[in-house]
Amino acid sequence: MAYCDFTLAKVREAFNLVIEEDRDLFAEVPQAQPSELLSMILKEYLNLAIAINSEKSRSEFIIAPILGEIRRLSGYQVSLFSGKEFNVDSSKGLAGYCDFILSYSKEQLYISAPVTTIVEANNENIIGGLGQCIAEMVAAQIFNQQSGNNIETIYGVVTSGTNWRFLTLRDRIVYIDTVEYYIKEIDKILGILLQFISPDNRQYPSAQQFL
Repeated sequence: MAYCDFTLAKVREAFNLVIEEDRDLFAEVPQAQPSELLSMILKEYLNLAIAINSEKSRSEFIIAPILGEIRRLSGYQVSLFSGKEFNVDSSKGLAGYCDFILSYSKEQLYISAPVTTIVEANNENIIGGLGQCIAEMVAAQIFNQQSGNNIETIYGVVTSGTNWRFLTLRDRIVYIDTVEYYIKEIDKILGILLQFISPDNRQYPSAQQFL
């Protein structure tokens, strides 16, 4: 068994999780203005990614540039991994490849704790990707604990590039945001992602000042 084998029902049963689906988790998070570079990339490639309509094209032309923006906004204090093996406990099915991982560490040669955010790319079915994403979040929680980094909250995202659904894991409770955000709300998507990698809740009002 691997991450991709988990459905929402399977991951809840396997790890004795409580699933909460009735909260607007990030309503109060401020927006963050995209940089000129990100705006240009999305203007140039968004329609192409949608036309190709593959998970790979959406990952390369939409998701990766957005996450790269987050890394820049952090002052390169976070590391970003794409398509990396993340084997934490194969006996529990917590093994396989993660589409994207953000870690609050400058180390870019290997994944080090604390892992803060798991991003699962899913071309067609956001709901269908929730189980896999949550399994990866549980793995991140265990990985951090094994490294002595017991951060309270692990964040997750299931996205098609054009649609974004956010999650949090605290202890054994998974909160799935009631709101699904769309790429036209890029300011809000950036604001939420910045919240994920800001342990002291610093706010980054504009990408321009960091470029």
